Amino acid sequence: MRYVYALTTALALGGAATAMTLHQPAGAQTAQNEPGAIQASAPRAGAPMSFADMVAKLQPAVVNISTTQRVQVNTNPFAGTPFEGLVPGQQGGQPVTRQAESLGSGFVISADGYVVTNNHVISAGQRGAVVESITVTFPDRREFKAKLIGRDVQSDLAVLKIEGNNLPFVRFGDSREARVGDWVVAIGNPFGLGGSVTAGIISATHRVTGQGGAYDRFLQTDASINRGNSGGPMFDLKGNVIGINSQILSPTGGNVGIGFAIPAEQAKPIVETLMKGSSITRGYLGIQMQDLTADLAESFGVPKNTGTIVARVEPGQAAEKAGIRQGDVIVRVNNQDVTPDQTLSYLVANVSPGARIPIDLIRDGKRQTVTVTVGTRPPEEQLAQQFDLEDNDANPQDQETMGAASLGIAVTPLTPQIARTIGADANAQGVVVLGVDASSDAAGKGLTRGDLITTANRVPVRTAADLARIVGQAKSGGSKQVLLFVQRRGLGRYVTVQIPG
Repeated sequence: MRYVYALTTALALGGAATAMTLHQPAGAQTAQNEPGAIQASAPRAGAPMSFADMVAKLQPAVVNISTTQRVQVNTNPFAGTPFEGLVPGQQGGQPVTRQAESLGSGFVISADGYVVTNNHVISAGQRGAVVESITVTFPDRREFKAKLIGRDVQSDLAVLKIEGNNLPFVRFGDSREARVGDWVVAIGNPFGLGGSVTAGIISATHRVTGQGGAYDRFLQTDASINRGNSGGPMFDLKGNVIGINSQILSPTGGNVGIGFAIPAEQAKPIVETLMKGSSITRGYLGIQMQDLTADLAESFGVPKNTGTIVARVEPGQAAEKAGIRQGDVIVRVNNQDVTPDQTLSYLVANVSPGARIPIDLIRDGKRQTVTVTVGTRPPEEQLAQQFDLEDNDANPQDQETMGAASLGIAVTPLTPQIARTIGADANAQGVVVLGVDASSDAAGKGLTRGDLITTANRVPVRTAADLARIVGQAKSGGSKQVLLFVQRRGLGRYVTVQIPG
């Protein structure tokens, strides 16, 4: 089970079926809830007053999925401390191999035994652990050993196969027809309690949780979701699978009524590809993206919630070949607007590699269109290494030349020696932050010792005097902030810092 502050899954439905019919107000000065504008109506034809009959037909196809894992455990309680190897009876402290288990949910999608679940349900729970076996258990307690047919880490989906015939199964529906307020039913195995049924409504569609990537777009529900529900199906009232329960938003790890399911419209084609033994390919531009916040939008001179900033362009990748530059604001991809609900990473990743598409961007306040031949997204492991955020140990050595601009930061020019120390590119230029006033806006925006500032108001800086001059010019021009481009261990972002009065 995964969390968004902790991410996990399974959706539900519950209650009596009362439908509401919303009529548009007659005029602009009419309240949305004007008396008579909203009327309770009888349940639509076919809507159940109870879910019992529907659940009785669906429940046999929902399964419990468990794994047996081999984990190495260090039995020395003083391991990693100065007392390791010094305490009698603890010499050596050699790791021992133990077994661990995990529990989740899934559902059968064919009579011959193909099973869908979340990838994290059948993955190793600890670093270094090895999954030895996967077991699928039906509500009637029949158990089958499962073979992993395919998995996709980014979408968090996996397909298993068990040997059997005439097995109960369910079909995918069309999640595009789902509307906020629709009833949904979830069946799963929270805490190993097999066949648990919950109910709720769809709280939101196309919900972006902030994880990024091609599949950061979920159905949100208020159904009760807990550990073990991951991988289970979300049903509409027709009994179709419209979502795969995947995550919950929870400050405590328990259900607080905010759960997320992978929409069937995204899951079905991935599942079909994995069943064929094929891998999933996604589009890739080769850029580092940064969200366009309100203060950044002001600095770039673009409307809020419109587009995504290009914080870095990878050499040799599709974006560079098309002429996209750092600092561009991409506002439209393949004739679709970039918005908070339709992110740049989502749009690009869902374009087939090799396709030529138009991309609209804003550069220096002017809108232009470039044509990009979309590349292939590298494996997630490679991307994780490429964009490493573990960066807070930077420790540049003091230099003879240092200066403080009126931003509450002390900086020094970047030298080859400092570049090696902070992990900057050998060809990088800029000034390195030596210290930050804890009471300054720069500190509040996260600037720290070892950060590399390459531009201020999109003008290159090489010395402390360059930075001070640009800040002074901005202040003289009536600006209250300066736009910095800051790199940390090769990962860059734009930061707006307030100029003290």
